[in-house]
Amino acid sequence: MYIILVLGNNYIRGDKMRNRRIKSFFVPVIYGTLVLAFLFSMFFVGKFANNLLFSKKDNNIKYVDGEITEGANRDIPVVSTNNTIVKPYLSDDVRIAKFFYDYKDSTDNQEKAIIFYENTYMQNSGVDYASENVFDVISILDGTVISVENNDIMGTTIEIRHNNDLISVYQSLSDVTVSKDDKVIQGQIIAKSGLSNIEKDMGNHLHFELYHKGKIVNPEEFYNKSLDEL
Repeated sequence: MYIILVLGNNYIRGDKMRNRRIKSFFVPVIYGTLVLAFLFSMFFVGKFANNLLFSKKDNNIKYVDGEITEGANRDIPVVSTNNTIVKPYLSDDVRIAKFFYDYKDSTDNQEKAIIFYENTYMQNSGVDYASENVFDVISILDGTVISVENNDIMGTTIEIRHNNDLISVYQSLSDVTVSKDDKVIQGQIIAKSGLSNIEKDMGNHLHFELYHKGKIVNPEEFYNKSLDEL
């Protein structure tokens, strides 16, 4: 059965009005459903992407679980780094007075690395650093003091063992501040420069040697290298 309404000269059938009411009801419902579906899909896509990005952990990073409260004494993620070998002094006034004797070096450089003591010529087994002023001597890396000795020829000597089978030797020292078995950190002042009988003409200086896996090496070639590079 159809109902016909008369509005002025226009005739509107009842079934058409009912269809319009149905359409006006379903259109916002359909749009609302589509919007909700879109929002849910974006939520799950974002969650999946987040899990994918952070599923792998870098072994070099320390991760912290839980919340970090402002002002609380908590660790934060940091990237671990290896110690880099530094020079055994800090002063800018220090210069190289005598180089390491290298068998592969030129004849001229080898002559500059010869020590003359009591009518005997010897090859320099380290590097001599000199300055007009007494300067602080520091540990090149973290390590353990394995020897502190006074030698009539070489002067006071300190030996420190480091990781990766590395040993540093400091000679011609004064005012030593460490003892055998002491733990030292990189940059720690262990003594001051001084004198030795074998290089008396050099005056105030530091004689420095470096051993890697039991073999003596040129210290100047090891500075600024990390232990992982050795």
